[in-house]
Amino acid sequence: MKPNILVIAGHDPSGGAGIHADIEAVHSLGGFASTLITALTVQNSRNVSGFQLTPIDLLEQQADALLADYEFQAVKIGMTGSVEMVEWIARLLARLPGVPVVLDPVLAAEAGGSLARGNLAEVMLTRLAPLTTVLTPNLPEAELLAGTGGVQAAGPRIVERCGRAVLVTGTHDDTDQVSNHLFDGDRRRRWDWPRLPHVYHGSGCSLASAMACRLALGDDLDSAAETAQRWLHQALRDAWRPGGGQHVPDRRPL
Repeated sequence: MKPNILVIAGHDPSGGAGIHADIEAVHSLGGFASTLITALTVQNSRNVSGFQLTPIDLLEQQADALLADYEFQAVKIGMTGSVEMVEWIARLLARLPGVPVVLDPVLAAEAGGSLARGNLAEVMLTRLAPLTTVLTPNLPEAELLAGTGGVQAAGPRIVERCGRAVLVTGTHDDTDQVSNHLFDGDRRRRWDWPRLPHVYHGSGCSLASAMACRLALGDDLDSAAETAQRWLHQALRDAWRPGGGQHVPDRRPL
């Protein structure tokens, strides 16, 4: 049977990121996605101009219905949007003991525009991150979470503060290669990928969901990270441009 992945994230009406990207990634890696949509956003492939959070009592009813019917083998968390949403998700995770959790700490859209209210970075790091298996921030997100600059300082600082592994992606570096760094306790691992020519919409969502799916299938953390990265590089290499903004990954099986 396919593993059930519970995806908690926002909706992107352009189809490039958010829940759309999560479902496609999970399906491509061999899983089945159930969704709790935290917010409706106003965005396209160019930028984000606003969002409306889903009422938490409605999400609670949806979660109750899902957990009464399904068992989940992994959870992926994307856009949370508010401190109150983070607190609710933390309570939900308490109902899923032992299930691998991948947290993509979304604070802003790749194309520009905030996807957060309040002091979300600090609450996410202290309240939600300790309940997860691994975080997958890009470098700007990692620096916000850590309160310090540079991947070699931010990664260990996040691990120190939340006690969980973190995969910091290097898409924002100005280098010929994209270097992704995994920090797990005192252990570090690095992957280098050829830098592709475009800017991409939904790459972070896709990577986190792919990792969640591979963890659900029984991969260890390093194997899940490597397979997800290899799949994402293929998806970005074959990306296309549906509008006037960023390219969208071609999320298909390896």
